[in-house]
Amino acid sequence: MRQLHNISALPWAFKHVAVMPDVHYGKGATVGSVIAMRDAVSPAAVGVDIGCGMAAVRTSLRASDLPDDLGRIRSEIENAVPVGFAMHRATTFDGRDAQDWGAFWDGFDSLAGGFDKARALHQMGTLGGGNHFIEVCLDTDQQVWVMLHSGSRGVGNILAQHHISIAKGLAHNAELPDPDLAVFLAKTPEMEAYRRDLYWAQDYARRNRAVMLRLVCSVLRDQFPQVTFEEPISCHHNYVAEETHFDTDVMVTRKGAIRAGRGDLGIIPGSMGTGSYIVRGLGNADSFESASHGAGRRMSRTKARKKFSARDLAAQTAGVECRKDSGVVDEIPAAYKDIDEVIANQSDLVEVVAKLKQVVCVKG
Repeated sequence: MRQLHNISALPWAFKHVAVMPDVHYGKGATVGSVIAMRDAVSPAAVGVDIGCGMAAVRTSLRASDLPDDLGRIRSEIENAVPVGFAMHRATTFDGRDAQDWGAFWDGFDSLAGGFDKARALHQMGTLGGGNHFIEVCLDTDQQVWVMLHSGSRGVGNILAQHHISIAKGLAHNAELPDPDLAVFLAKTPEMEAYRRDLYWAQDYARRNRAVMLRLVCSVLRDQFPQVTFEEPISCHHNYVAEETHFDTDVMVTRKGAIRAGRGDLGIIPGSMGTGSYIVRGLGNADSFESASHGAGRRMSRTKARKKFSARDLAAQTAGVECRKDSGVVDEIPAAYKDIDEVIANQSDLVEVVAKLKQVVCVKG
């Protein structure tokens, strides 16, 4: 609550801070908050995984099409998409994933932070670690979905750290209650440099998910040649957008929140053993047309590792083809809030389109 009050008291904050039902403590800004500012933006509020978000697609496959042993599907996905710190040996993106790749990569050369371009090229289409995942899921009609969660990889982190450091050193941020709330102001060189890098990283994250989704769909196509795919759903949940709310032009930071304008399709995942939701936004004005980005953590990663064992993880992910070792115990379902309760607590923000339950989960 103190963190939320600090944010809402910033002189650039507009109207109020909207708090989502998956809210939990974060660095600087609270995870699960939506912050609208006039002529300002806080790079630490956006965070270091710029553009982190979700993608999902419904397939023509049904549960009855899947084999009893899903180990091969999981293995083939892990072979197709590097996880953790791994990356592709060669570039894997093309016009099937997104357009204007040449112009996009030209933008890399003007970025701050000194990230290696070869690494950025080879990380395009990779998962990363932490709470990022790739899943094969079933909806309540037994239809098969592919869903994944990832962000801007190492390049977004480098850009964020660079700009956060600059913001903390600006004179107008000297008296803030928390230095991690430092902002850039409109019409300054620092703001323009951040906006350029921010939007590039958000585009990188979107394209990264598109490449991975195509690679995973190719795995399914190899095993099920008859499969077809519907139009994918894609949404950021850690990003900045320039929008109009209450007849005012503002910069909206969704720190662990998705856009939920009327009719917008979104994805709200749970943990690796529970399930997720496809939702449609209701356009709630008081939430700045937003909704939660997931279940939200109930406890820190450190606490989860101390409290639970690999045996607990195996029990809580029974029936899911996934890692069940100590390396991912901090992602155990009990470390997260109840996703069904989180969805029920935002019935004024979204309506449920589909409920999904994973049968395969790949993590870094």
